[in-house]
Amino acid sequence: MSINIKNKPNIFESMGIAGSTAVFVVNFMHPLDVYKTRLQAGNFNFSDMVQREGVFSFWKGIQAAYLREATYTSVKLGCYNPIKQIIGADKDSAHFFMKFLAGSMSGTLGVLVGNPFDVIKTLAITDTKNKMPISKLTSQMYSQQGINGFYRGVSANISRACILNGTKMSCYDEIKGHVVNYSGWGRKDIRCQSISSFGAGFFMAFTSAPFDMVRTTLMNQPTDKIKYNGFMDASIKIFKKEGPKGFYRGFVPIWGRFAPVTTLQLVVFDNLLNYFGFEAI
Repeated sequence: MSINIKNKPNIFESMGIAGSTAVFVVNFMHPLDVYKTRLQAGNFNFSDMVQREGVFSFWKGIQAAYLREATYTSVKLGCYNPIKQIIGADKDSAHFFMKFLAGSMSGTLGVLVGNPFDVIKTLAITDTKNKMPISKLTSQMYSQQGINGFYRGVSANISRACILNGTKMSCYDEIKGHVVNYSGWGRKDIRCQSISSFGAGFFMAFTSAPFDMVRTTLMNQPTDKIKYNGFMDASIKIFKKEGPKGFYRGFVPIWGRFAPVTTLQLVVFDNLLNYFGFEAI
């Protein structure tokens, strides 16, 4: 039985529900993230990984992933509706671009608070030799590069978040409207939510893959040296080495991750909003 109907959650309620959703979902989706990240880093071999590191290596870096979801995703997902209201994108007549802008803004805010945990998670996932605990990895990063080390790749991460979250939230919102019009289902109908989130996942993968590749490249640099001087330098070097297809290395696992993650995350989030008496997205 759900709680009495309110209207719209305030920003803290929305972030709390979003963070809880993200921490729950990451338990199931983290192995896909490990696969995608190692493939992009160029050090993935399924049989070798299982033989050398065991099956549970697919959950490497899960502690950092929890912290990332509790910060980054709680903000990027939880702030979408409040920002949408502030800029007037919650009206029926609102243009798609305004919804994209709301998603991009919430994604950018999420990166600013979650980038340090994203860096540590990436390093933990790609650590195939030292098997260093998260606490030691964090301490080593700070001692060698200071606070700036935790914001390596932040420009690529912001670019990625703008495109990814803008696409994710606006496409989900927009596709939902079309599904409701064509099917007659309500916005809270799980069939409507599932179709809309699955469609949003595809567009997310297509638009954000190049930024995701650059981000992983920057974050995967050794803690004791810097190989790339920012977003443009990394992009140019990837292009020179592999051409345009280099930016789409790992596209299949990115899509394979985004489709279930987006579906699970948005369906669970929408249903939790509904359970607590709030409007769905």
